[in-house]
Amino acid sequence: MHRLNWDDLQFVLAVVEAGSVAGASRQMGVNHATVLRRIAAFEESVGTQVFDRTPRGYVLRPDRLRLIAAAREVGQAVQSVHQLAQGLDAPLAGHVRVTSTDTLCQSLLPEILADLHQSAGELRLSLISTNSHLNLSRLEAELTLRPAPVLPEGLVGESPVSMAFAAYAAPGCNNAGWLGFDGAMRRSRPWAWLEPQLEPGAAIGSADSFLVLREMVAQGLGRALLPCFIARNDPRLVRLDVGLPPETATPIWVACHEELADVPRLIRVRGLLCQALRDRAAQLGP
Repeated sequence: MHRLNWDDLQFVLAVVEAGSVAGASRQMGVNHATVLRRIAAFEESVGTQVFDRTPRGYVLRPDRLRLIAAAREVGQAVQSVHQLAQGLDAPLAGHVRVTSTDTLCQSLLPEILADLHQSAGELRLSLISTNSHLNLSRLEAELTLRPAPVLPEGLVGESPVSMAFAAYAAPGCNNAGWLGFDGAMRRSRPWAWLEPQLEPGAAIGSADSFLVLREMVAQGLGRALLPCFIARNDPRLVRLDVGLPPETATPIWVACHEELADVPRLIRVRGLLCQALRDRAAQLGP
């Protein structure tokens, strides 16, 4: 292995961040050929291929995830050296992608990110809103913040709070039929409680989003089990007593792929997100 060149490494990271060689060339202000030359130089220096050459362009190889995570840490270390040389403490900085559900992305996380910006202004967080589970091993996101009974295999993290549920309906619709869950929500604890109580096909409608279900309930289409924090203050809804057990409360996990569990920057961001959730435990409760 030859000596690593930090300049070459920056081009590798640029391709990962931009998702393409063309995007990296625009980001770095150089031409396409320069990016390709720098990538080739880095791969030669480390003695291994980082990207697969495909008809869709340069794609990060799945087994190079730890290498890229380490490269990002090198970038942070280089930045820290510059800052320490100037007599400054190294702040938490860099770009971290966080995936979460549409409910949390629209109703909770923007507020948390605004608070984090005040304490870590050089940290740049991107929210990827999806109710499907992204493949963190392909670097579609570094962190996930997601309600689930347990973490999927391959992820590590902690659950600082749980999200409480209750039944809601529009005024005058207390005895309306139930709205069901679709997609990934069918694996949730509230659905595990409700489904056995319904005759097959008895749900009068369904959705794969709690935000969509809330709007359906508000229009009088039926009753639904909703997270309390998105429904309790909605004047269009009334809370119903249906005997929903406390066990339907769902842990909210802050997690990452197991291969990134010891990356210092991600450990710090995970800690900040966990504390932000703890600070909002009452808001997420019943």
